[in-house]
Amino acid sequence: MNADAFHHFYNYHFAENRKILEHVSVLTFEQFTQKVDYSRGSVREQIVHLIDAEDVWISELRGAQPAEPLPETTDADDRDAIRALWDEVEQNTRAYLAGLQDEQLFFKPITDPEEDKNLIVWQVLLHIVNHATDHRAQLLRALHDLGVDTKSQDYIFYVYENP
Repeated sequence: MNADAFHHFYNYHFAENRKILEHVSVLTFEQFTQKVDYSRGSVREQIVHLIDAEDVWISELRGAQPAEPLPETTDADDRDAIRALWDEVEQNTRAYLAGLQDEQLFFKPITDPEEDKNLIVWQVLLHIVNHATDHRAQLLRALHDLGVDTKSQDYIFYVYENP
């Protein structure tokens, strides 16, 4: 396990996140905010959760404060604000990864909350992508149900397209 492997794996993660944003751009606001009776709720609520979760974890690793989260619900179409925040979180994650050295993968930098104090950097980095994969799968299903033509997010297809 080394830092370069995480750079590669996160390139996949970011590419899949951008695909989700492309998919949601074709939805009406009503579809974007339509209640889904599974997991986090609407497509919008799922995306806001994804952004917030990654931001909190990366901020913990960086020793920084996370951004102010977007409201869970809204009456106005805020996809531009969502995109801007997701871009910011991606930039912060890329900046963290750019400085990541192999030996740091085994550090335990999180001091609070108590339950996270024994987490090792590589575990947190894997969790972020795994968590996002889970929610992207839920989003792909919701988008499919709304009539959007979605594609698989399997990692191996990313590898085939990005040798």
